[in-house]
Amino acid sequence: MFTPKYPTPDTAPPPTTSLIPLPTGDAHAPACGCQHSPAIPSAPAPAPVPAARSSVQLTPGSLVVAVAGGTAVVLVVGAVLVSMLLAVAIAGVSVAICAVVLRSLVNHADKGR
Repeated sequence: MFTPKYPTPDTAPPPTTSLIPLPTGDAHAPACGCQHSPAIPSAPAPAPVPAARSSVQLTPGSLVVAVAGGTAVVLVVGAVLVSMLLAVAIAGVSVAICAVVLRSLVNHADKGR
């Protein structure tokens, strides 16, 4: 009952060599088999292309939407936290009132003897 039960080993055959044949022969031969003109070795290298800007561009409208959305999130989270705090405070006050009532009942019962 407490011995581990191991799954049966996989019965798939082990992987063999890749299905894509490796190119042989000329290392500069085109992969498509078309007749391309050879590259000119004396040609200068192309100028590097500047990287695209990765920063976010905010328009005035999208900035207003972002500020309004952030404000709404802060208000909703604040309302939830305040309501949770209020619930804890109400529960604490009710427990305190119950403790005072029970204490007075126990004291009153002891004085009656």
